[in-house]
Amino acid sequence: MPCDLSSVQLRAYLDDELDAVGAATFESHLKSCQECAAVLASEKALRQTLASSELYERAPDRLRQNVLSGLPAPVAKSQSWRWVALAAALLLAVLLGRELLTVLRGQSDVTMLASAAVDAHLRSLQPGHLTDVESTDQHTVKPWFDGKVAFAPSVRDFSSDGFPLRGGRLDILAGRTAAALVYGRRKHIINVFVLESQPPIAVSNSGDRHGYRWLSWQKDGFTYVAVSDAAPDDLQRLRELFLKE
Repeated sequence: MPCDLSSVQLRAYLDDELDAVGAATFESHLKSCQECAAVLASEKALRQTLASSELYERAPDRLRQNVLSGLPAPVAKSQSWRWVALAAALLLAVLLGRELLTVLRGQSDVTMLASAAVDAHLRSLQPGHLTDVESTDQHTVKPWFDGKVAFAPSVRDFSSDGFPLRGGRLDILAGRTAAALVYGRRKHIINVFVLESQPPIAVSNSGDRHGYRWLSWQKDGFTYVAVSDAAPDDLQRLRELFLKE
């Protein structure tokens, strides 16, 4: 979790396992901790989605035939096949539920990462925090990251498309090291955070936080999160430029 509060306490609150004093203390903490509030909201949304999802799926006839073919003849000829089919359907439902849970957790991870990216964007707007290396030359910015991050971020200058490169810096998003590429768009600043994708699930999303727009996408094993107060169409255009590389 992004703050010092133990994740065990958050889970206990979510499962109604805290006593009255513990629950009141945690609720008081939520009023001043946006990170924990965001995690709690994501977990609640995930549980509600799973609870309302119809995960039942009829077992295919081929699966039933394959199961029956492996049973002794008397059993296969009896009405027991109905119970076998039911068991197969339940197994399929479990598999579908796990797949849905994986996707939803991927979406939750992206939302949490985006929240951290917006906070990092706000920090960067403070005097002296925007860039560690200030340059419009991509051949200067890209080598600067060598040895500072465990991956080689793709650095491009899109001046001809209206997005001039202004420099780069190191940043931390949700406990992970990120390469931050800084672009200009008219009078706006756009931070593009680059991280290695974890997990490797292609989840693209967008949203607003604190009056700033964020947009995420994946490419070649990397996750990108762009944050700015520029128009949403500008972020979409910058995303398209990155995907064309």
